[in-house]
Amino acid sequence: MSRLRFITLVGPTGAGKSALALRIAGDFGMSVVNADSRQIYTAFPVITAQPSVQQQAACPHLLYGFLPTREALSAGAWAELALSRMRGLQEQGRLPLLVGGTGLYIRALVDGMVAIPKIPAGVTRRFADECARGGPEKLHERLRLVDPEYAARIHPRDRQRVVRALEVFEATGKTFSWWHAQTPPPLDADILHIGVKLPLDTLTPLLAARIDHMVQAGALEEARAEFAQCPDDAPGWSGIGCRELLGWLRGKHTLAEARDLWIRNTRAYAKRQLTWFNADARIHWFAPSAGSDVSALVSRWLRATA
Repeated sequence: MSRLRFITLVGPTGAGKSALALRIAGDFGMSVVNADSRQIYTAFPVITAQPSVQQQAACPHLLYGFLPTREALSAGAWAELALSRMRGLQEQGRLPLLVGGTGLYIRALVDGMVAIPKIPAGVTRRFADECARGGPEKLHERLRLVDPEYAARIHPRDRQRVVRALEVFEATGKTFSWWHAQTPPPLDADILHIGVKLPLDTLTPLLAARIDHMVQAGALEEARAEFAQCPDDAPGWSGIGCRELLGWLRGKHTLAEARDLWIRNTRAYAKRQLTWFNADARIHWFAPSAGSDVSALVSRWLRATA
């Protein structure tokens, strides 16, 4: 099989990745592969801003909206799926374009991530229940005692990562930091890393407007429908937007309070994404409007790697 080559398109939420991806994919006959940990969920296409039906009809889109709310997908498992899909695209003569804001997904695929053994469901449920009762901050304090290195790298309210680190330690007897040190070598491939971003102060009002558009497009109805089927703290509810609306459905917040939390948490997430991706010197950065410049870069890269 010929050497794998693909493009990653990353950046903070709401910066315009999906629109730019459509342009790149259309210009060069590529297929879009999802690299966003929230857009994998079937029940939340509006809340997680998955590409619309019209956008997905414009070119092939893979790994969007396929996972039930009650299931989780680790970065390593996603990387295996993505690699399999990309190999399939290569056999079809199509170049993969990975699009998303989940830096850990991209890192697992490109730089390698150790395969942590599957965690027993009972262990996962126990920590999820503890987190639901006492909040992630309390569990984060426990994580600081057993794995201070990893605890210092994640936010105390990052429910999913706090629970994941503790369940791994409980089930394997090894810390998340230890497992990360066992990382395999990077992926042998030709990769072009592209980023799209805006200054945070410019992005903030756009995020608020985007959330209001999601509400108008059916986000509340989407959350209500899934709440009737899955009212517990399943993994799919942990994403921003989903968890604020879950709090509203449970009566913890008014709708106005849920909206304010959604906006505030989205901005904080965008800031963390910018910090993560800015640390990667491989990324070529562009403004959302710089489609012509991006296409020129892609053309040069395609010629150089042909």
